[in-house]
Amino acid sequence: MKISCAVVAYRNSQEQIAAVLSSLAASLRAEAGLQPLIMLIDNSPERDLESVAANYHAEYIHQPRNPGFAAAHNLAIRRAIEEGSTYHLVLNPDIHFGEEVVPAMLAFMEANPDVGLVMPDIRYPDGQRQFLCKLLPTPVDLFMRRFLPRWYAASGRLARYELRHAGYDSVMEVPSLSGCFMLIRTEVLRRTGGFDERYFMYLEDVDLCRRIGQLARTVYFPGVSVVHEYTKSSYRSLKPMLYHMHSAMQYFNKWGWLLDSDRTAVNKKTLNQLACGRQVDNKPSR
Repeated sequence: MKISCAVVAYRNSQEQIAAVLSSLAASLRAEAGLQPLIMLIDNSPERDLESVAANYHAEYIHQPRNPGFAAAHNLAIRRAIEEGSTYHLVLNPDIHFGEEVVPAMLAFMEANPDVGLVMPDIRYPDGQRQFLCKLLPTPVDLFMRRFLPRWYAASGRLARYELRHAGYDSVMEVPSLSGCFMLIRTEVLRRTGGFDERYFMYLEDVDLCRRIGQLARTVYFPGVSVVHEYTKSSYRSLKPMLYHMHSAMQYFNKWGWLLDSDRTAVNKKTLNQLACGRQVDNKPSR
């Protein structure tokens, strides 16, 4: 089995990149018979991370003009396809995890060939859960979540959007999963074309999940957990917020603003399955 892994960095500290690459190296060693290809795509102006990549035998790719998150990951995806990778792992640079994570997720994917993408349980450094399983967003969801968070939470829409009623303790099919940690079948990536490069940053993961969901199942797997620092930069500074708003406009221009019949159908199906307690087994369902 071949597995490829890609981390896209932008002015991250050497310590942070060392943490994610160290996690990767340990987890890949724990799985016998793997042929890993690890890539660090550095969109920073400087080459400060090159020596860190070398320490962990990762291929270092420097793109000082910063083409964006989606375009950088597509560079790695194209390489993964060329190398005949079976699975491709998309990672944020602010992730770290134990050696059990990759083997457990690979075992789940091998047992469920109709699953195209899987995300593990995601935690803050203090151990609290991050609610990153979501419905496909509406404009109201994104606007209220960003600008009217208290009203959004009080209305109950936040809990519904983040599927909090599901409990996050069982495997479940989810239409929108976070790009901070995605294990994806490379053949599915080939068929979808990877990330849509019109998104510089933000919502490219929602868009990719949606397109993968048209071909295969997209699944949350709580059997293992990873730590995500998750700074929410678009909530703290203007430039990331503007990127987020621009991506939201691109997303709804592409899929539909108020009229999006596919979104309505997918979200309804998800809520109905969860309400009926129909979870995903650790075995093929088709």
